[in-house]
Amino acid sequence: MTITQPDLSVFETLESEVRSYCRGWPTVFDRARGSRMYDEDGHEYLDFFAGAGSLNYGHNNPVLKRALIDYLERDGVTHGLDMSTSAKRAFLESFQNIVLRPRDLPYKVMFPGPTGTNAVESALKLARKVKGRESIVSFTNAFHGMSLGSLAVTGNAFKRAGAGIPLVHGTPMPFDNYFDGTVEDFLWFERLLEDQGSGLNKPAAVIVETVQGEGGINVARPEWLRALSELCERQDMLLIVDDIQMGCGRTGAFFSFEEAGITPDIVTVSKSISGYGLPMSLCLFKPELDIWEPGEHNGTFRGNNPAFVTATAALEAYWADGSAMEKQTQGRGEQIEQALISITEENLADVKEYRGRGLVWGLEFHDKDRAGRVAHRAFELGLLIETSGPESEVVKLLPALTITPEELDEGLSVLARSVRETI
Repeated sequence: MTITQPDLSVFETLESEVRSYCRGWPTVFDRARGSRMYDEDGHEYLDFFAGAGSLNYGHNNPVLKRALIDYLERDGVTHGLDMSTSAKRAFLESFQNIVLRPRDLPYKVMFPGPTGTNAVESALKLARKVKGRESIVSFTNAFHGMSLGSLAVTGNAFKRAGAGIPLVHGTPMPFDNYFDGTVEDFLWFERLLEDQGSGLNKPAAVIVETVQGEGGINVARPEWLRALSELCERQDMLLIVDDIQMGCGRTGAFFSFEEAGITPDIVTVSKSISGYGLPMSLCLFKPELDIWEPGEHNGTFRGNNPAFVTATAALEAYWADGSAMEKQTQGRGEQIEQALISITEENLADVKEYRGRGLVWGLEFHDKDRAGRVAHRAFELGLLIETSGPESEVVKLLPALTITPEELDEGLSVLARSVRETI
């Protein structure tokens, strides 16, 4: 692919230095459809990024777009705070009938604000309010958001440093396989809880990702998650599952914790819940935890009605027929796994490990800088992929759930070539 130099002057002179993704993909994108993006010069890119997991159904999904256009054309409410609207009612009814009831999940639904970190902040506040304790336990390499409460339970040192103040009331514990299987699960955690001299304040809750996306695609085993759930119940702590990136079908089932057979006390959902990339988040919790006072946690944009419209359309189009989407995602995941096996065998001395579930996978190299070089070469060849992990040492694959097998093969071939050409 020949890429002409795009005009990036206004971004470089006016936009803050905090920008990041655009540095790895130095072009000006203009339109997108499905799993393809196009820049101003007409160059085509296959998207294995999917809006960091916000576009599980692809760019400008025609079913969702039609529902949105129809709603806007009839002057449907766009901004509604937490007022009752027909769009919100339709979403709640669909969410209850398509997602919650078939899974026997009892959750109340809270609209805390439009972003994932909003959902996490509300979950932490609620847990502390319910238990009357301030301490929250999180896990090594966790990522839960960029606002202060969420950062306090995030592991990444670079992101934590950006807070500029001490991040308190959070205690990290080892994530699954942190000690490569040499230490019994939760040995340290439970010992601290039971030792009156440990110095660990009794936690209100534990927050966990079933697959750590930003942390390097670290996959928790179902038995580890079950043991964590049992520990929380024994020790009178609430279990919060952060399903912001791994929910909405990313790992196969609608919720990533379903495989483990657990029912968390609180679940945070965002990114692909709107289905269209529109800002929206949910905090789900068991009914007995709903002790909020009216207005105790609010936000101007928690009533994003266009997002309710596309969310409803996504549920009805992709989840109303039972397990079809889940099976398709698992099949696409097996396709990725086979390609990663081949890449690993071809580059045995260089690949450290591949890992993932459903349609989220990571490829880690012994050379920690290699992942960045692979992502850069992939961009030159027309594939958008990002890196993750505390040192950006993992190539992260996050294609849309609606990607075709042919598109997946195309992107995986580019990935293999990119690995081959960056030795």
